[in-house]
Amino acid sequence: MPFEEFYRQNFKTVYGFLLNLCKNSDLAEELTAETFLKAFEHYKSYNKKYKPSTWLCAIAKNEYLKYLRKQKKIDGFVNAEIADISNLEEKLSDKDTALRIHKYLHILDEPYREVFILKVFAELSYKEIAEIFGKKETWVRVTYYRAKVRLLERLGDDNE
Repeated sequence: MPFEEFYRQNFKTVYGFLLNLCKNSDLAEELTAETFLKAFEHYKSYNKKYKPSTWLCAIAKNEYLKYLRKQKKIDGFVNAEIADISNLEEKLSDKDTALRIHKYLHILDEPYREVFILKVFAELSYKEIAEIFGKKETWVRVTYYRAKVRLLERLGDDNE
């Protein structure tokens, strides 16, 4: 698919994600442009077995965090959704454990993997994820919970 079409199909999702994240339309537009610039630079290496929205929202989140660091506001950045999974968050802060979690994410079955990535790394709401999958929010919540449980079980198995 040409990048132009890729852009048209995903612009609203990325812009909406960033607008939800930063609550500023001008900043969301600027970061959306930065996101697609990065995506264009790495488009040839994009793994097409993953949904474009997952990849693009991860890039968008990184662009937003980079912006916050530049603004020296990163210290105040708190994600309430990630705070809900404090046990997993603590494990993500440890570099070795984070590497193991990412390894397990790659072998986690779909849709668990993608829902977990969209929720934790792309920081999408349950509603936004439901829209992406064409499912109800309840399905997203259950799928996310099951993915989290499976990851924690894997980590627990490693420690035994």
